[in-house]
Amino acid sequence: MQILYLFFGVLTTAVNYASFWIALQILGHRAAPVANVVSFILATLFAFLTNKRFVFEASDWQWQTVVKEGAAFTTARLFSFGVEEAGLLLGILLLPQNYLMAIKVILSFAAVLLNYIFAKWLVFRKRKAS
Repeated sequence: MQILYLFFGVLTTAVNYASFWIALQILGHRAAPVANVVSFILATLFAFLTNKRFVFEASDWQWQTVVKEGAAFTTARLFSFGVEEAGLLLGILLLPQNYLMAIKVILSFAAVLLNYIFAKWLVFRKRKAS
């Protein structure tokens, strides 16, 4: 399961970067924040679908379940993004500039770990049949 999570994580990153680049080509470089939102949405949607189907093998595709899981998945992704942003801001304020890339790498790993924990234990956890 962890190998599939990492594999689809790499593909999610590719979707994020590719859609960001395409959006920049369409919208122009001044619209980078909008392009970033577009790429976050597309990458999160891709990650949700691949995690649901291939990583955690969640088989309930009823509309209510997909909406509930999708909302929880997106909320978790926004939370981990917030943690990453807050850590980066703290790093900028507290550490020398030459540590920023190392901080970014560490925070990225922390975000991936948080995303996995949230997906496995909150979003796609196996529920007991009633």
